Amino acid sequence: MLQPELKFRRDKIRSLMALQGIDAALITCNTNLIYTYGCVVSGYLYLPLHSPALLFFKRPNNITGEHSFPIRKPEQIVDLLKENGLPMPTKLMLEGDELPYTEYCRLASLFPETEVVNGTPLIRQARSVKTPVEIEMLRRSGIAHAKAYEQIPSVYRPGMTDIEFSIEIERLMRLQGCLGIFRVFGRSMEIFMGSVLTGDNAGYPSPYDFALGGQGLDPALPGGANKTPLKEGQSVMVDLGGNFNGYMGDMSRVFSIGKLPEEAYAAHQVCLDIQGKIASIARPGVACEQLYDTAIQIATEAGFRDKFMGTNQQAKFIGHGIGLEINEAPVLAPRMKQELEPGMVFALEPKIVLPGVGPVGIENSWVVTNEGIEKLTNCREEIIELS
Repeated sequence: MLQPELKFRRDKIRSLMALQGIDAALITCNTNLIYTYGCVVSGYLYLPLHSPALLFFKRPNNITGEHSFPIRKPEQIVDLLKENGLPMPTKLMLEGDELPYTEYCRLASLFPETEVVNGTPLIRQARSVKTPVEIEMLRRSGIAHAKAYEQIPSVYRPGMTDIEFSIEIERLMRLQGCLGIFRVFGRSMEIFMGSVLTGDNAGYPSPYDFALGGQGLDPALPGGANKTPLKEGQSVMVDLGGNFNGYMGDMSRVFSIGKLPEEAYAAHQVCLDIQGKIASIARPGVACEQLYDTAIQIATEAGFRDKFMGTNQQAKFIGHGIGLEINEAPVLAPRMKQELEPGMVFALEPKIVLPGVGPVGIENSWVVTNEGIEKLTNCREEIIELS
């Protein structure tokens, strides 16, 4: 990662720190280190408000640079700050929503005279508006994502189960360069690459806050494919995360085993209509709840409200921010007053589940521009019949 880009990102955080009277940040969680340092290390990035950032690292041991210091334990940080002529901060932020309690307390104890505050919301706010470099990375990820999805019909074989189909699609994704890991904010959200859902499994309630659930293969990971056979007259939704360069793109496409009932094609068109309407009205200054309410109105008028975003358990959102994690700000949900800003990137995913048939709908990644929104995941959006 180029240093000017990293400095730009750090300065975004610094500007928010200044508004809250925060003198410094101590950053150690992987995602935030990628954002501020460019890669994962075992260590700590100390970000003062008015001085260059310092890296205190344990592993790997081959890091060099004027502002990099090897350490064995975090207790060495304070002495190294003093040796470099830096004063102790009056107000320091730690990643309170991400660090384990014990580690948070240990790091806070290094600065006994300092007010320590939770900096996670501030960092997530900075990350919610992407830099031009980040947008380009998400754009490239979208291209690779689409290339993999275009090959999906070639790996279908009659008699497959959903998990067998998923494995073949995962292979296509990996061959396009997908890193495999699926980074999610919050310790209660787990998934492996994404989900392939067919039939009534698409409506199976899940403990995870995803658009659709799925039973999964085991109670240890209750979400996604569950060995359901791919049957004639049922739909299959492929929703695999597109992490090709550290940035999490999101895209869903629907396939059919043979022909589906006419209701399925009508419901799918409703989802495309929702996407089209939101694409026409989304722009800087529009509140997230307005986009959600628009989707609900269209689904209701079309007669699919009770099947929109699930059946027995319905998701209470129609889109979510994406970036280094799959669930960033903004969130397109009711009562969300946050307004879109240029540089925000989000996934829009209106979906309908039809009992006995399966899921239909669409999901694409979008970037907010000065005038509206631009689609980053471009490939066929109609229901594609597998044969």
